[in-house]
Amino acid sequence: MLASMRQTKRYPSETTIFTENSRGNWYGTLQLFVGTIIIGSVIMAIVWLRKERKVGDGMDHGQDYVIEMLHITKEFPGIKANDDITLQLKRGEIHALLGENGAGKSTLMSILFGMYQPDAGEIRKNGEVVSIKDPNDATALGIGMVHQHFKLIDVFTVLDNIILGAEDTKLGFLKKKEARAKVLDLSQRYGLKVDLDAKVENITVGMQQRVEILKMLYRENEILIFDEPTAVLTPQEIDELMKIMKNLAAEGKSILFISHKLNEIMAVADRVTVLRKGQCIGTVETKDTNQQALSNMMVGRPVQLEVVKSEAKPGDVVLAVKDLCVHSKLHKKDAVHNVTFNVRAGEIVCIAGIDGNGQTEFIHGLTGLDKSSGGSITVCGHDISHYSIHHRGEYISHIPEDRHKHGLVLDFTLEQNLVLQRYKEPQFEKGGFIKRDSVRSYAQQLIEKFDVRSGQGPITVVRSMSGGNQQKAIIARELDRDKPLIVAVQPTRGLDVGAIEYIHSQLVAERDRGKAVLLVSLELDEVMSLSDRILVMYEGEIVGQLDPKKTTVSELGLYMSGAKRDNKGGDEA
Repeated sequence: MLASMRQTKRYPSETTIFTENSRGNWYGTLQLFVGTIIIGSVIMAIVWLRKERKVGDGMDHGQDYVIEMLHITKEFPGIKANDDITLQLKRGEIHALLGENGAGKSTLMSILFGMYQPDAGEIRKNGEVVSIKDPNDATALGIGMVHQHFKLIDVFTVLDNIILGAEDTKLGFLKKKEARAKVLDLSQRYGLKVDLDAKVENITVGMQQRVEILKMLYRENEILIFDEPTAVLTPQEIDELMKIMKNLAAEGKSILFISHKLNEIMAVADRVTVLRKGQCIGTVETKDTNQQALSNMMVGRPVQLEVVKSEAKPGDVVLAVKDLCVHSKLHKKDAVHNVTFNVRAGEIVCIAGIDGNGQTEFIHGLTGLDKSSGGSITVCGHDISHYSIHHRGEYISHIPEDRHKHGLVLDFTLEQNLVLQRYKEPQFEKGGFIKRDSVRSYAQQLIEKFDVRSGQGPITVVRSMSGGNQQKAIIARELDRDKPLIVAVQPTRGLDVGAIEYIHSQLVAERDRGKAVLLVSLELDEVMSLSDRILVMYEGEIVGQLDPKKTTVSELGLYMSGAKRDNKGGDEA
């Protein structure tokens, strides 16, 4: 029996073997089945999450985007500058950012360049989340920016400004010779002619713009931000810049291009993202849209892109300039030489010319910002040649070329800036004290009339406002002063199409009210459509007087370049 038991234990029956094997196979099959379900569930969950992520934010997070700004939000006191904005920049593309003044374009780009920190959202470069806490971080990531308001040191030379912060040294000594050679090469290659030894405080605004562009090119950035780069460039310079941007994109650089000029956007951009009041309205391909559609997206209403005005009816002479000369701060010869012309009531006379041909010096001599060295200036029969700026202000409303230097006190409030020349009037002052309620009420009226947008209304510090709204504040103040002569120097620089439409209509209305308007503009479209007469200035002299209805842009360009001139200049009214 023991032997039998041993035999049974040693040699199990077929039934026992079958039962044990079945139990093992069933358990293994169960493990395999459960494992398959778990793995399948995980895969399905991952796919679902990716799908939800793509559907939830409406974005493709592929590697073709060199920069992604996702759900960016930024608030300032009283205003949400960026409200859940998403912007994606493809490698090698020119991407335009379009919007009204104060729409949040510059704020968004300042966040990308590290000048502001977002309250919400993230930034990715080549698909990886990056932290940009300051401009040094941005530069290290290959991001460069040309700012709307130049970041230059006035007392430094052009060369020093370009290399500042990116100096090459050897044994502690600055390799300035090599830096000069590199800047000269960039200047010649891209047609950005500058005087490297001139101090920034003595060069024109257009020249300062070129310095800013050269600063970025000098650092060999791969992501280039242009914030209103053409605002102060001539048409020829703009064409050259458009070519430069296309060449840079062809070399693999990615460009973000902020502009109000729809024709430039249509000519150079691959895609356009439109912002309105801090929100993203949409992104479109330029090949699938047109200027009118973009302006409607930007402003939210149909915009009249052409100036509508009746025939001018000139009256008596308001401004008479006779043989005016103004010294140059850069050269020994006069910047303005024997300029003579008249401006009558009820007409708009425009001084056209390539930037740097004496327009700035002439306006400074006319308004009293600089002393004239010869000739006379008469307004409404009064010789104001030796009047102070304040005294000249009794006859002249002046919209200056440089709004920061000559138009505003940046650390004053908006309401204070709107009464800068008028605070002593009985309306605003009594017994030596400012009537603050009257100032506030007056400022609120201008803000509403001219649609000046700011975070805190009349008490907003002007420095915190967008460039376009700063410009609208100056225009509101100067047009409301009701003077016989309006001197408007690039009045629509940095303004969106809706604001340009309004300012043009206001200047035409002032003309029709009998005001004399002297316009200085680098915008050929503005010159041709707004002017009743055109005076062309070349190398400090009036070389031609043209009728915009009888001339062409090509002929105007010949006068502006000095290739053509006549002898009558501006002598005839």
